[in-house]
Amino acid sequence: MAGLPFGGDFDAATASAGYQPLRPSTLDIFQINIGKLCNMTCRHCHVDAGPDRIKENMDREIVEACLAALRQSTAHTVDITGGAPELNPHFRYLVDECVKMGKHVIDRCNLTVLLTERCRDLPAWLAERGVEVVCSLPHYRKRNTDAQRGDGTYERSLDALRRLNAAGYGQGVPARRLTLMVNPVGAYLPGDQCAMEREWKEALLRNHCVAFDRLIALANMPIARYLEWLIERDQLAEYMEVLLRAFNPSTVAGVMCRNTLSVGWDGRLYDCDFNQMLELSCEMTDAVSPDIRHFNVLPLQSRRIVTGRHCFGCTAGAGSSCGGAIE
Repeated sequence: MAGLPFGGDFDAATASAGYQPLRPSTLDIFQINIGKLCNMTCRHCHVDAGPDRIKENMDREIVEACLAALRQSTAHTVDITGGAPELNPHFRYLVDECVKMGKHVIDRCNLTVLLTERCRDLPAWLAERGVEVVCSLPHYRKRNTDAQRGDGTYERSLDALRRLNAAGYGQGVPARRLTLMVNPVGAYLPGDQCAMEREWKEALLRNHCVAFDRLIALANMPIARYLEWLIERDQLAEYMEVLLRAFNPSTVAGVMCRNTLSVGWDGRLYDCDFNQMLELSCEMTDAVSPDIRHFNVLPLQSRRIVTGRHCFGCTAGAGSSCGGAIE
C-alpha cells in the first residue's frame, strides 16, 4: 500500500479526522444477526449465507438475552438481519417482543424469501406491526440483478415487492416504510444516493408498477464472498486503492459502529455487522464481555472500536452504513 493515503492504515486515517481511538457515541441501533440460513446464495454476500447454514441460527436463549439487553439500553431501533432472518423459528417472537417495547423494528429482507410457503403471509403480518422492510435489490434492471443473485431472481423480487405494495408498503406511510438497499454489482463505489433513488423510483413505477419509499446505497466490503470475487478477477488491489483514495474524513463521525451494536447468532458482540463476519468481536476488558448474556451497557460505551482495512469501505466517498450514505 505504499504511496497511498495514511499508508493504508485505517486508524491513522481516523486519527487525522480527530478520532484516536475510535469510540462509540450513543447506542441507537441494536442490530441482531439472527442466523446465516438463507434461501439464496448470492455472489456478493458478506455473510456467506445460504441454504446449508442450518446450524448457525440463533436459539431462544440468545433471543431472550437480546431482549433483556434491549431493556437496559438506549437503543430505539432493532435491526434484524441474516441470512434470511424470516427463516429463523424465533423471528416472529423477536419482532413481537421488540414492538411491545416500543422499538422501531427493521426486517432486512432478500425479497424472494417472501415467496416461500412459510413466509407468504409476512407482508401483511409485518405491516400490522409497523415493521420497516429493508429489501436488497442489486439493480432495477433484470440483467444486473440476475447476474449477482441468480437467474429468475429479478422477477421473483418484483413479485415480492408487489405483495409488499398490496400490504400497504411503499405508499408513503411512515409505519409501513419500504426501503430498497443496493450494492454495486462491480468493483466500484455506489453512485449518488439521492439521484439513484429518483431514477429507481421512476423506472420501477413506469416499467413494473412497483413503488417504494426510499433507497439506501452501500459500498461492497472486501470480505467473504465479495473478497473471493475480487481475488478471482485480480481486482482486490485495485478496489482497495479506490476505497483508500476516496477516504472522506467527514464521514467518520457517522460510521455505524459508533451508534450500533451488532449481535451474532451465537450471542457474540461486535462493533458492526462486517466485523461480525470477520469474527472481530468487541474489545474485551475486565469490565466488558463480548457476549450478550453478560451485557453491561456502561463499560461497552467506553470501549475502543475494533477496526481494520475493510473499514475504508464505510468512509469512502459519501460514506456507507447499514442506513445508507453517511454524507
